[in-house]
Amino acid sequence: MTFCVALKVREGLVGIADTRVTSGSEPITARKINVFQLDRHPVFLMTSGLRSVRDKALTYFREALAEEDLQLDKVYKAVNLFAEQLRRVTKEDGKALTEAGFDVNLHAIIGGQLERDEEHRLYMVYPQGNWVEVGEGHPYFAIGESSYAKPVMDRSLDFDCSMELALKIGFLGFNAARASATVVDYPIDVALYHRDTNSIAEHRYEAPDLAAVSEWWQQRIRASVAEAPSEWMEAVMSKLPAAAPTSKPIETVTQP
Repeated sequence: MTFCVALKVREGLVGIADTRVTSGSEPITARKINVFQLDRHPVFLMTSGLRSVRDKALTYFREALAEEDLQLDKVYKAVNLFAEQLRRVTKEDGKALTEAGFDVNLHAIIGGQLERDEEHRLYMVYPQGNWVEVGEGHPYFAIGESSYAKPVMDRSLDFDCSMELALKIGFLGFNAARASATVVDYPIDVALYHRDTNSIAEHRYEAPDLAAVSEWWQQRIRASVAEAPSEWMEAVMSKLPAAAPTSKPIETVTQP
């Protein structure tokens, strides 16, 4: 499994992905964010799902991008192109995978801003090749082990957040997933795109790089729980019978 999240705010896009991959029974590290330069404009692509489907779909996508007469001037066209490759893999391998007990379960997130896009765009592609675009009311997509991250992102992310705050929220989402899912772990890769620019900034964080902020967050959660108002509990706590006194153990005296 994996954890990938992409957030869209007014300033730009933030992408975060862990690198934990299980190969057979062994966990390995593998990159899950790919950046493609389309003419002068970059897009990033993140995936979650069966690795063999991912690798084949990405191989076909790279080959399709190499076509000289390809005109990709809007991000949705790149999304359609990737969806075509995903359907192609499903057509070629879907039956064999299903018979072997596997699902073609690849999800993808694609974000960027191409020549004719009036703003940065963010899309999620489903295993069937259909897609949706993110909206301002819910400005993020998460795939993989994403359920643990939703509470912090749903409660704190807003389209008008700064990119710095969006990155912080995305990391705390990863932190929540890592705490609850053994299949999510460091290192994490980060991709940042500032709107109306022609580059994506990338960086990899190891566990020691973020240990201090993880510990700070853990302490704040515990402190907040302890400090939460408790008067409301009296209505039920008062119905408890008084606890029986704890009896002391009988001391035995050893005769000389």
